[in-house]
Amino acid sequence: MDFTIASILALDGITNGAVYALLAMATVLLFAVTRVIFIPQGEFVAYGALTLAMLQTGQTPGTVWLLLLMAATAAVLESVQGWRNHVGAARLARQALTTLAWPIAIALVAAWAAPRQFPLVVQALLSLVIVTPMGGLLYRLAYESLADATVLVLLIISVGVHFAMTGLGLLFFGAEGFRNPSFWDERFNLGPLALSGQTLIIFMATIALIVLLWLFFERTLRGKALRATAVNRLGARLMGISSTGAGRLSFTMAAFIGALSGLLIGPTTTVFYDSGFLIGLKGFVAAVFAGLSSYPLAMAGALGVGILESFGSFWASAFKEVIVFTAILPVLLWRSLRDPHPEEE
Repeated sequence: MDFTIASILALDGITNGAVYALLAMATVLLFAVTRVIFIPQGEFVAYGALTLAMLQTGQTPGTVWLLLLMAATAAVLESVQGWRNHVGAARLARQALTTLAWPIAIALVAAWAAPRQFPLVVQALLSLVIVTPMGGLLYRLAYESLADATVLVLLIISVGVHFAMTGLGLLFFGAEGFRNPSFWDERFNLGPLALSGQTLIIFMATIALIVLLWLFFERTLRGKALRATAVNRLGARLMGISSTGAGRLSFTMAAFIGALSGLLIGPTTTVFYDSGFLIGLKGFVAAVFAGLSSYPLAMAGALGVGILESFGSFWASAFKEVIVFTAILPVLLWRSLRDPHPEEE
């Protein structure tokens, strides 16, 4: 291996690592706020990429119907719960309308816009609008009633949600894979490296999102509420911060980050209905490097995972996944010896 090949592999690893960094930060966010080890984070990646692919073909994406199904189920659950708590019919109707209004509006816009073949950027924004609300609805359906359960129970729920979302992806998108067009087709030569416009977009989008997240957590009231919930759930609840609202908001943010990652990675690889699992799992490995608690360490771990994957695919392409996932074992051992925790009550 000479310097040129090493530079190309490093650039490829950093590019993939930038996407893994977004997923790692979403994983850390969800665990910090809700104690959920969110295995299906990668499914939002696949949903985002495949939603854009369906819009590219002029079809209404299946995620629209999934969004309506999730909203309708959430409305029914809220109505049943309200009826058991003797809530008035007028208030139940308002709650159901609030839950259904935004998904129905999104579905109507998507059905109108899909056959009109709008520019790629418009279709990408519409894909984000379709997939992002699924995060809050997913928390409402799968996690909210068990928010105070143990981490192990929440992990088991996440595994079930992963299989459900993968199966629904097969139902709504089929087994065929899609590769989306690049957002920027220019190429730039930098010594031995050839930078594509899509690579630059990945870097710029990742940096912009990191800055926006920092501003959100440092300068907004909702961001500070999420930080307080992450530090002490009970204390935040006693101070009037809704843990339910924090959970829904954090899952909505995670869905947005996952869908955006799907849009970024879609032009670089063919995405299938089940491709998100491995992509999300690599983001999870990066989050484990950070102990599921530090955003900067999660970013560093993600870049390390991307570079390890790139060089591993060069030396032993058949074992690149094994190399990446085996790397987590010494990290877990080191963290276990360095910071042992008592068993959870």
